[in-house]
Amino acid sequence: MSYPEIKLCIGGVWKTSTKRTPIINPSSGESAGELPHATTADLDAALDAAVAAEKTWSRTAPAERETIMLRAAAILKDRTEDIARAVVTDQGKTLFEARVEVSTAHDRIMWDAAEGRRLYGRIVPSRPGLRQMVTRHPFGVVAAFTPWNYPLASPTRKVAGALAAGCTIILKGAEETPSGAMALVQAFVDAGVPAGAVNLVFGTPSEISEHLIPKPDVRLVTFTGSVPVGKHLGALAGKHMKPAILELGGNSPVIVCEDASADHVAQASAIAKARNSGQVCVSPTRFFVHEAVYDPFVRAFGARASDIRVGPGDDPDSIMGPLANARRLEAIESYVADAISRGARVVTGGKRLDRPGNYYPLTVLADVAPDARAMTEEPFGPLALVTPYRDLDDAIARANNVDFALSAYAFTDSARNAAKLADDLECGALAINHFVSTVPEAPFGGTKDSGYGREGGTEGLEGYTYTKTVSHLT
Repeated sequence: MSYPEIKLCIGGVWKTSTKRTPIINPSSGESAGELPHATTADLDAALDAAVAAEKTWSRTAPAERETIMLRAAAILKDRTEDIARAVVTDQGKTLFEARVEVSTAHDRIMWDAAEGRRLYGRIVPSRPGLRQMVTRHPFGVVAAFTPWNYPLASPTRKVAGALAAGCTIILKGAEETPSGAMALVQAFVDAGVPAGAVNLVFGTPSEISEHLIPKPDVRLVTFTGSVPVGKHLGALAGKHMKPAILELGGNSPVIVCEDASADHVAQASAIAKARNSGQVCVSPTRFFVHEAVYDPFVRAFGARASDIRVGPGDDPDSIMGPLANARRLEAIESYVADAISRGARVVTGGKRLDRPGNYYPLTVLADVAPDARAMTEEPFGPLALVTPYRDLDDAIARANNVDFALSAYAFTDSARNAAKLADDLECGALAINHFVSTVPEAPFGGTKDSGYGREGGTEGLEGYTYTKTVSHLT
């Protein structure tokens, strides 16, 4: 399959532009295609189309919205192979992972489509003759900004949530990995959403955000990405009195208790850390391991990590693909060098692979000092940091001692430990004895610098609505 021609979608019409930049295949470093950049006129046209479509879509019965959204999910699933291969080309992940991403997007649309029929209001008890109702209403036009690491799944969260709630949306897809966003919008257009209900633009992120967010017709902003950019967009939205849903970075702790199986947890940790080459906001990164199982855990983790085959995403033998861009490669090299300079021990990996493309092996560092940069910053790559602890209270304190609070993981067979971890770990999602922290039916998001607002579950759809209290005296 050839890489698709990337286009903008404005008011249901696909178009290109005179300004285009290369899209680079991270497996080879070669150009895969060209990215069209939206002009300010394109952005204004997309906003006009979204405003016009909102008048129809917000008043479409939830059951009818569900029908169209389910059709889009089915279209997406039917196109799995073509979409997955395009994502492999521009993002670098393995074909297996790209297929899973399409399946995840399909499931999220299915959940949100059905949940859109259950955005209930309520009757508030009052005195005779007075009826008080609380109703929910869509905010209106949403400006959405999505990252390059999950080019289909991340936009799906925003588009499906907004549409299910009755909003219309302008999606700014990731410039480096645009094929997933285009495939998603194509599915909704082909499914029959009103023209302008979903619009797709690409370009310089700061120019697009600074043009769209101040516009009065944009009523809500949603962003997934780094903390610095999230803070900037949150401040810009606040300046113009726009609510925002911000899913930002993380540096996920993993607490391995004394009663856990060191070998089992190490095996699962290596697979989880290799997912998407560690370029995941919920990737397990800081491993706090009880000293009683520390040495066997480190040995097993290193052995399994060294077996992770790194190669092109379309190679069926590859378990982990390249990093998505050269910036991540340079960042991981810097984090590893810093940790080693502070006394960390390389268990496996630690050097980029000598071949064309952005290849870096799954790297496990042991005895990592607490002041290593990667312990307090988000490395966003295939880097695992392991350190021992003696007391669970101390492990929890060290896990919480960062600005991030997105996801966390813990392994224990003790009900007492599990309850303590659930109560005391600061995070938006905690997974105990497994590494799945986000599913369509449950809310996901962070606290502290990891953002606010939720995606997924009932809470995810509610974020795209406001409440209205109606007090009726008869």
